[in-house]
Amino acid sequence: MSAALRRETLQQDLDQFRTAVRQWMEANCPESQRQAITPEEQFWGGRRGEFASADAKLWYERMRDQGWIAPEWPKEYGGGGLTDQHARIIKDEMKRINARAPVYGIGIWMLGPAILEYGNEQQKQQHIRAIINAETRWAQGYSEPGAGSDLASLQCKAEDKGDHFLVNGSKIWTTAADKCDWIFCLVRTDFTVKKQEGISFLLIDMDNPGISTTPIGLISGESEFCQTFFDNVKVPKENLVGELNKGWSVAKALLVHERKLMAEMGSDSPRKIVVPNEAAHKYLEFENGKIADAQLRSDLIDYNMQMHAIALTHFRTFEEKTNGIRSAAPLVMKYLGTEAEKTKSELLLAIMGTQGLGWEGDSFTPEELDTLRLWAMSKAMTIAGGSSEIQLNVIAKSILELPQS
Repeated sequence: MSAALRRETLQQDLDQFRTAVRQWMEANCPESQRQAITPEEQFWGGRRGEFASADAKLWYERMRDQGWIAPEWPKEYGGGGLTDQHARIIKDEMKRINARAPVYGIGIWMLGPAILEYGNEQQKQQHIRAIINAETRWAQGYSEPGAGSDLASLQCKAEDKGDHFLVNGSKIWTTAADKCDWIFCLVRTDFTVKKQEGISFLLIDMDNPGISTTPIGLISGESEFCQTFFDNVKVPKENLVGELNKGWSVAKALLVHERKLMAEMGSDSPRKIVVPNEAAHKYLEFENGKIADAQLRSDLIDYNMQMHAIALTHFRTFEEKTNGIRSAAPLVMKYLGTEAEKTKSELLLAIMGTQGLGWEGDSFTPEELDTLRLWAMSKAMTIAGGSSEIQLNVIAKSILELPQS
């Protein structure tokens, strides 16, 4: 079969699949699940997870039974066993009808792919299906008070006690750790070697004795982050993912998924927010069909051009992955995506004027009240998952191969 015929056959298959997905979505996604979702309505699964409504539960169950909670994951663990191209069609068709995500969680976004790549069969059987079935909610234990962007300097240690590890130390910025069932942690298992070479990757049940969490208040007025403490916590040896002292490889693989998630976060916000183009028509004066304020007009044009370029780069990255081309784009996209989200928030405040400065009160709509909080959160997004400065260093070294000073 010629290459052209193979492409034509593949395209026909994808077109047929899209038609089937579209019909299934129309028949199975409840109307109430086709509108913007509030943070309070999100379903995160786990032992404490609750559905916001019967429709939300129905939508999750239908997607789970289709294998579309994680369509690219193997069928034997509850996934769909589909290609990236087929999975993208599912995402596109959900976006077309504004369908809500049936379940949220870093188990799906980050940990699952890492276990599928580095975990053993027992770990896959135990954890992958539990993630898809929303039985466990996961927290991430990477950063520490003295090891944020310089993650390899972490000091939380795990001592080998024969049949188990004994973990002591703390992790910070552990999102929703007080609500999670398990946490995956980078721990130091060898202090005598180079810092990247003495790190291991552990899966820890949050119900273990010796684990405690303390919420951290944020400037946004919310408190989704915690500091998590480990005091002589026993962790079974079978909870080690990958090889002992080789956890840095697992960590880097997982960070690729985290940075991809953060690069796309602004375009997939669950909140009912104001977007710049709509805000301009609502809040600004126009003259002869153009925004009267020349600076804001220029800033809005620059923003739209930037977002179009980012969207094209996302598409190029997907095509490269589909064709087996290894791309460095995820490193670039994390930086571009989070900086663009910060730019958007600052532009919105400028367009909305005093209506973008509301923290509370009846003088502001819910969307306006969220705008300032999201502006504050946008600063954090340029730090989490590797600060913008660290990302630029990685880009300079790994992609541009610039000389190191």
